[in-house]
Order: sequence, then C-alpha cells, then structure tokens
Amino acid sequence: LALLLGLPLALPAEPPSCAPLVPVTFDNATIPGLLGQWIYIAGASRYPPHLEELKAVKHAAFSFSPGSHEDELNVTEIMRLNETCVVKNTSKILVFWHNSTLAHVDDQVASTAKLIQSDKDLLILKHLNTSFPTLSLSARMPNVSKELLEDFKAHLRCLGFTEEEIFFTS
Repeated sequence: LALLLGLPLALPAEPPSCAPLVPVTFDNATIPGLLGQWIYIAGASRYPPHLEELKAVKHAAFSFSPGSHEDELNVTEIMRLNETCVVKNTSKILVFWHNSTLAHVDDQVASTAKLIQSDKDLLILKHLNTSFPTLSLSARMPNVSKELLEDFKAHLRCLGFTEEEIFFTS
C-alpha cells in the first residue's frame, strides 16, 4: 500500500502545455499599428551579445516612426544601461512583407525577428537565430497585467528558459 501511495510522487511531472508562438502575417494595418512609443519590459536570450545587453538594460523606451518608404521605420531608442543613459536615433527597422519579418539595422548589424500575435498594446518579438532562442516583450505602458506577464513567462518556459534567465527592466 505504501508503494502505491508513493507512486504519484515518483511519476515525472507533465511538461507544460505549450501554445505555439503564432507569428503575425503582415497586412496593411500591421505596420501602422507598430508606430509610436513602446516601453521595453523583459526579455530572455541565449545569444551571448544579447544576453549581456539584457543584463545591463535597466530601462528602455523606443518609438517607431515612418521611414523614407513603406518598407522602413525609423527608430529612436532611449536606454539606461547600468548607470549610463544612451540615446540612439540612427537605426532602422526594415519590413519584409513577403515573409512578415522585421530586421533591426544598427551600425551595419542586422537582427531579424517575427512579430508574435498578442494584445495590440504588446510587442512580442521572437528573434530569428535558431541556435540561440530570444524572446522580448515591450508594451505601450510601463505596467503589464499579471496575466499577460504570466503568458509571456509561459512562452519562455516552453522555449526552455528558467525564471533566472528572464531579465526585467526596473
């Protein structure tokens, strides 16, 4: 009897049920919906350069404005990296309509990402580097509901991240 009572403890826990990250298929409303101010909330990455930046970012806000043509957005970023304030307005977002991908180009370095379906006031990006999963969360407001934050954390757990590997801004 004691053996049977202990059996449930010996069985492996069920892995979390993982809802797929569904990328947005761009349409005429997608890019206008991205324009304006965003506050960076959290992220996780296994790509060493991104990981170092995630550890250093204490606060970040950015905005997208129309670029010189429909396939381009201008980006203005204001970040506090540790104790240093950084303002950058030289980077661009290139929009690739054929595969619904965004590329952030900064000093000849490009980082590509898919926009993940979520609330209209959230910006979840899955960065496309198959060797190093990276997911980031930004929002229109500095505070995100506990429910939305838990959904984001669940996506990260499904990608194999632990709570310690998720970096939040302060």
